[in-house]
Amino acid sequence: MFKKILIANRGEIALRVICACKDLGIKTVAIYSEADRNALHVRFADEAICVGPPRAADSYLNVPAVVSAAEITNVDAIHPGYGFLSENANFAEVCESSHIKFIGPRPETIRLMGEKERAREAAKAVGLPVLPGSDGMLKDEADAIAVAARVGYPVMIKASAGGGGRGMRIVRRADELPGLFSAAQAEAASSFGCGDLYLEKLVDRPRHIEFQVLGDEHGRVIHLSERECSVQRRHQKLVEESPATPVSPQLRERMGTIITAAMAKIGYTNAGTIEFLMNPDGELYFIEMNTRLQVEHPVTEMVTGVDMVKAQIRIASGDHLADIIPVPIEGNGVLPRGHAIECRINAENPETFTPSAGQITGLNLPGGIGVRVDSAVYSEAVVPPYYDSLIAKLITYGHDRTEAIARMRRALDMFIVQGVDTSVALHRKILAEPDFVAGRLNTAFMDRFMPAPRQRPKKQTP
Repeated sequence: MFKKILIANRGEIALRVICACKDLGIKTVAIYSEADRNALHVRFADEAICVGPPRAADSYLNVPAVVSAAEITNVDAIHPGYGFLSENANFAEVCESSHIKFIGPRPETIRLMGEKERAREAAKAVGLPVLPGSDGMLKDEADAIAVAARVGYPVMIKASAGGGGRGMRIVRRADELPGLFSAAQAEAASSFGCGDLYLEKLVDRPRHIEFQVLGDEHGRVIHLSERECSVQRRHQKLVEESPATPVSPQLRERMGTIITAAMAKIGYTNAGTIEFLMNPDGELYFIEMNTRLQVEHPVTEMVTGVDMVKAQIRIASGDHLADIIPVPIEGNGVLPRGHAIECRINAENPETFTPSAGQITGLNLPGGIGVRVDSAVYSEAVVPPYYDSLIAKLITYGHDRTEAIARMRRALDMFIVQGVDTSVALHRKILAEPDFVAGRLNTAFMDRFMPAPRQRPKKQTP
């Protein structure tokens, strides 16, 4: 087992990793930017070292500074959390060359799954269902037109690199394609330094279903059931839950068998998530794989009883899954018991979605049976403007979905943050929607809450 781990992240996920390390008796090193000098992950780690000024590119994304901090503090391993360097294959390689264990998949796996069209081809090769689309990268606009005509409109143009909805465009008619192709290419090149695009058939108003997997370094892969993440705004998840209401035990078993066999074929290790779109007929199609811990991992922890972060650390230290998983593995997975929901609480205006930085002047975090809060905020803490707006994850658990929803409503009513705007009020609206309560979800669910587009004033004729 490792003696000391550096956490290459900040905020609630850094604190979450510190908690897991304390449970395992492992010393921790926090890194921080000058803006996070008073952050809780700095306070609760055994050691802390500043890696640069506030801007993420100069601190949390500064690979030489992060690796230097690891070498100076003589750590055995680095946990990247999510975001920042968690899916950076070059960073994982630098860790290896510095004889520091990267707690995550192998660099070659991160690289394969990070290039979305290569990941799509790899998924097809190992038996995962994929949507009809281009074979490899689109050569140019003419190639895109030919592929779209073959698979049929509507289609989705996607950037091969990156994520978060950037470099993606929906094309519903042939006459829209040239302009949208150029826009997607330009955005992808600007955001990721790579303008490569591919194309696939669009599933209109799908559900977003993902399966959590764990693979040890001895060739075994299991799944920890599935989550639904259909409540999204601009491809950013807002509410997640497990299990997914449209996934039957039979579908879970069938997909679990396909997924674990596929991941074993590519030699997948550590935690990962395979994401699918579900069409109205209940068919699942692979869209991408995240080779890291997910923001929404707590809902899986609540319904399976598996501490995902501890599992990551123990896998990286060489333990077998059979010794890591504290609950029965049934077939090739762990089945869910009860129901869990997570609301991402962001520091932003709930009407306009604009970020809200500043000092927290008052705070009450909810509690009670079935309620969990993963957060690194405290009264008088400063929410800096430099990073993601997520300030807390509110998770509730119930014997069934109805109880989990009731507990989430109660917890949202008790969640008070003063000094900055938060999305708590928005989540109250979501939880009150009859379609949400009934489980009638798709990725267009949030359209009803989006602010109306501003109308340009008409020019007055003289």
